Amino acid sequence: MIYSFSNSGFRDPETGVYNQTYFMEVFNREWHRHIRDHKSLALLYLCPHIHETISQPQLLELFMKQVQQALLRSTDLLARLDNQAFALGIFEVDDAGAHVVIDRLEHAINEFNHQLHSQHHGLIKYELGGCVCRPNKDLYLDTLFEAVEHHTELMRLPHPVEHRLIHL
Repeated sequence: MIYSFSNSGFRDPETGVYNQTYFMEVFNREWHRHIRDHKSLALLYLCPHIHETISQPQLLELFMKQVQQALLRSTDLLARLDNQAFALGIFEVDDAGAHVVIDRLEHAINEFNHQLHSQHHGLIKYELGGCVCRPNKDLYLDTLFEAVEHHTELMRLPHPVEHRLIHL
């Protein structure tokens, strides 16, 4: 029997995307490469409000497959952080490129919602936001994650922020 890496320890068993440990390892490596190469990157958080996973256990998996397909570059990284958030690492990207990725993600989510609605189900609401930055030796990786987490929390407020990207 040949071992399959698609179900190994670096994947989230419920969604099939990478897990937090693997994401952090790769993102940290890319962070240091971007410092060396003077390139910018983006960290995005996607927080879908899927409360039907008990009655429809595969809904989250189907949703995340749609999101994964919207990431066209093999270097883009998608991982589950916890029960409420997914992280996307977009490497060697500037502000305009990050907006293109966000538009593609929102289009894919809207298509998913349209299909879901046509099957007489409710729509999946979500927050999607993040930060574009050029890593340097004076900027810590923790600062980026804290900024994106704070920005995503602001998007959940009754009067959310309108912009999807911040800069560090």
